[in-house]
Amino acid sequence: MAASHLAALVALLPPCLLALLLLRLATVLDPDPDAAAPRVKAAAPLPLRFRHDGAFKILQVADMHFGNGAATRCRDVAPDAGGARCSDLNTTRFLRRVIEAERPDLIAFTGDNIFGGSATDAAESLLRAISPAMEYKVPWAAILGNHDQESTMTREELMTFMSLMDYSVSQVNPPGFLVHGFGNYHIGIHGPFGSELVNTSLLNLYFLDSGDREVVNGVKTYGWIKESQLAWLRTTSQELQKTLLAPALAFFHIPIPEVRGLWYSGFKGQYQEGVACSSVNSGVLGTLVSMGDVKAVLLGHDHLNDFCGNLNGIWFCYGGGFGYHAYGRPHWPRRARVIYSELKKGQKSWMEVESIQTWKLLDDEKLSKIDEQVLWRRSTSDSDHNILSGPGA
Repeated sequence: MAASHLAALVALLPPCLLALLLLRLATVLDPDPDAAAPRVKAAAPLPLRFRHDGAFKILQVADMHFGNGAATRCRDVAPDAGGARCSDLNTTRFLRRVIEAERPDLIAFTGDNIFGGSATDAAESLLRAISPAMEYKVPWAAILGNHDQESTMTREELMTFMSLMDYSVSQVNPPGFLVHGFGNYHIGIHGPFGSELVNTSLLNLYFLDSGDREVVNGVKTYGWIKESQLAWLRTTSQELQKTLLAPALAFFHIPIPEVRGLWYSGFKGQYQEGVACSSVNSGVLGTLVSMGDVKAVLLGHDHLNDFCGNLNGIWFCYGGGFGYHAYGRPHWPRRARVIYSELKKGQKSWMEVESIQTWKLLDDEKLSKIDEQVLWRRSTSDSDHNILSGPGA
């Protein structure tokens, strides 16, 4: 009797195994309709454009140094600014506050967006750091600083990840060029809908990877912009200027050595710490001057500097420390920089960029606006010979 029962059980095994296999195959071919669907990136409207009022506003956010959110403490804050209760969430609140007040058309995150040593998971930290831009559906662009890659992702992985985030217009590198680093790209800001220059870039933005740390002759130093990047920059500028002599802005994290000399030649804002740059001078200033279109460079890296100074006709401006987990100074509020461009009004339509201005906002009770200045204003001769050729011109 026992032998017959055992034989019956053995006979049932193949049908049971077949049923399990078919059930598994069914779940693969016909997945659960309640399961999460693949997520598609929410894209920013491209190309970016000047508004109908002829303005375009960029919010520069420098050195957030975001860690793990509420668990990451603030540095160098006064007791009345939150003390032990202060965390990365203060950085998030500040970013939301500035977005609501200024309504920027683009946010430029200029490096050290996360602080690798404090970020347990780089992707999670980035999502938290950038979340206000995505919540408010503001297009944003980012570059890397010298700390971003110190967590769980490489510099290439970080730029790839950021390029895939909602409303990001960041790019890993320009197509068709072999350049050093990750995060070298151009963004053109086109004329408003309904204008004669609707298909033309009226303001060009260059984003560059200034690296992190390197060793030169056995000595550690900060990174610098390499010749392959400058070659791409020159080529891109020359091509753009074949259509329109449009002004441009450049964004990179680590300042160039010439910025140190502004201590002696004059500046507007606060120069409170030494300029931490590379020991290598790769000729960035000479390249920018020879191009002729870059009117200002927006920097990060040195949190206690928020000044603008002019080098050979180009303004170099620090964003000032934004993040609460970044080093700072008690009773010296965290800050952000705004860059505001306006178009010239023609008889029938908006024309080329007429002026570029800047100011800073402090994270104090009043969100104080300080150090307003004009970075560039178009001359009459520029307007007379500006448009060269091309569609929309």
